[in-house]
Amino acid sequence: MSEHMMDTLTAYLQTLDLPGGIRDLTNAELERLATEVRSRILEVCATNGGHLAPSLGTVELTLALLASLDLEHDQVVWDVGHQSYAFKILTGRCAEFSTLRCKNGLAGFPRRSESPYDVFGVGHSSTSISAALGLACARDLSNLRHHVVAVIGDGALTGGEAFEGLNLAGHQGRRLIVILNDNEMSIAPNVGAMSRFLSRTLSRRWFRQTRKDVLAFLRTIPHVGGKLAVYAERGEWSFKSFFTPGMLFEAFRFAYIGPVDGHDIPALRQHLERALAVEDGPVLLHVRTQKGHGFRAAEQDPTHYHGVGHFVPETGKLLPSKSTVPSFTRVFGQELVRLGRKDPRVIAITAAMPDGTGTTDFQVSLPERFFDVGICEQHAVTFAAGLSCAGYRPYVCIYSTFLQRGYDQIVHDVCLQDLPVIFCIDRAGLVGQDGGTHQGAFDIAYLRSIPNMHMLAPRDENLLARCVVTAADLGHSVSIRYPRGSAFGVAIDPERKPLPCAQGEVLHEGKDLAVLAVGSCVHPALAAAQDVEERYGCSVLVYDPIWLKPLPEEEIADILGRFACVLTVEEGARAGGFGSAVLELAADRDLLGRARVVRLGIPDMFIDHATQAEQRHDLGLDREGIARKLGELAEQAGFVGKKAE
Repeated sequence: MSEHMMDTLTAYLQTLDLPGGIRDLTNAELERLATEVRSRILEVCATNGGHLAPSLGTVELTLALLASLDLEHDQVVWDVGHQSYAFKILTGRCAEFSTLRCKNGLAGFPRRSESPYDVFGVGHSSTSISAALGLACARDLSNLRHHVVAVIGDGALTGGEAFEGLNLAGHQGRRLIVILNDNEMSIAPNVGAMSRFLSRTLSRRWFRQTRKDVLAFLRTIPHVGGKLAVYAERGEWSFKSFFTPGMLFEAFRFAYIGPVDGHDIPALRQHLERALAVEDGPVLLHVRTQKGHGFRAAEQDPTHYHGVGHFVPETGKLLPSKSTVPSFTRVFGQELVRLGRKDPRVIAITAAMPDGTGTTDFQVSLPERFFDVGICEQHAVTFAAGLSCAGYRPYVCIYSTFLQRGYDQIVHDVCLQDLPVIFCIDRAGLVGQDGGTHQGAFDIAYLRSIPNMHMLAPRDENLLARCVVTAADLGHSVSIRYPRGSAFGVAIDPERKPLPCAQGEVLHEGKDLAVLAVGSCVHPALAAAQDVEERYGCSVLVYDPIWLKPLPEEEIADILGRFACVLTVEEGARAGGFGSAVLELAADRDLLGRARVVRLGIPDMFIDHATQAEQRHDLGLDREGIARKLGELAEQAGFVGKKAE
């Protein structure tokens, strides 16, 4: 698209009264607007990153919704929110869209505090139907008449909560519209029986031609031909519903409409009007879309363009990362393949995110021992428990924020039975622009209290490699947490020796202050300790516990007994985290009167979207922040720093 065309389209978008003005547009004007919205999404995502392909796939659907609904009254709930960028642009946030995922800018997901049109905040999968049903129930209790619409992707429909919502909605029989956005993908290609079922369609050429010929013949019959054609079309829908997903949704007592071409605005508007006209129960409108529609690179590779970093909008060429050091995720994936080739017990399990969890190499190298279970974290955990009962060593690879969804299964199906399931917790800690719904802040706190759970927090890629090996023969439930982003460029030992249980490591000796740092905070703590020593003339001990559970109690108790002030640093929630564990140990050993324990970590709040560096800086979890806190403690201990030059 030429620069002139972009400018013309932008001016057109800015003249509209959004979102209400969309209802007055013709189909041709909506098509023009779709082109402009798609360009705006490309322009911003090329710079800011974000969920590109799913949002490109729902531009026409969003326009059809806004053309058919009155958002001053009607309500739309988006599932996950990966596909909601067009909705943001078209509901009064076009001018701000350039701030998407930036600090103090627009969130990457629907957010109630951001806009009155974001009626329900999301970020995790499969919640839209339940939330929309709650809104519909509230509407009916309040004797109101507006429409409530849930938009759910076919990937999110693999999650159990979606079916729980469908079940209750069908049972209650309330007016509710569920739009199934079927692009045959979630993040990676969908798996399972549901995906295959949704893919069934009577769209072969012979069927279409036969249909056309029969309807044309019926219409030629004098007097009754028109009625016969109508009856035939109705019978066709009944016939198709038996062989297509209509059969499933009708079983849930939903009226089924579709499938409809999700990029055909006139057809979308027509079928939406049919759905809105239903007064006596829930409706499911099945819409077929193409992920990445309108941008060739994303159409051809929707997996890699699902969530992107920087790229060239004209060509789609992805711009390389500034860091040449591999990510923790990449290192983990390589180590799992290495171990899997040696140990036939090793299984890799992921919940619809083989790329995101680094398990794609395992999938290619050892496909018979790789399982993508779909967006079903609860199932993934219990499935792994069953495998471990038979002697296998399943590595369950899930982001910290998503593992929360399987908490009950971790407690009862794994830890209660003391089964050797290994939880590989990617994105532990601060995750950057994905914001509050995705921060990995709570895994230390929510796992530490569970009996039989062992917990490891490697500080670098070498320790991560050793953790992967250690977990295989530990014989108990174990979690390994590691952060998003590049590792530290540390060489990996040729021989990955298992780590001795409940033993940490003193990385830097000192006698005046002590820092106990966890995982990704260890290297910044080492640098901060050096800064403080140079400025204040004191010496700072830096200790890495490696094991968060069982704690290296004797080693930590020794430090608490020798130092008047101990600083703990972790990229996790302070409440219930590693620092809390140190305080508990100090209380149990009657050491609180001798040692003052100061904790750095994530406070009792949800962390907003920004870059990881910005988040760490704001929370004092980078080199500068740790040094500042250590400096305060040094001054309180009587050390006088050098004057600022």
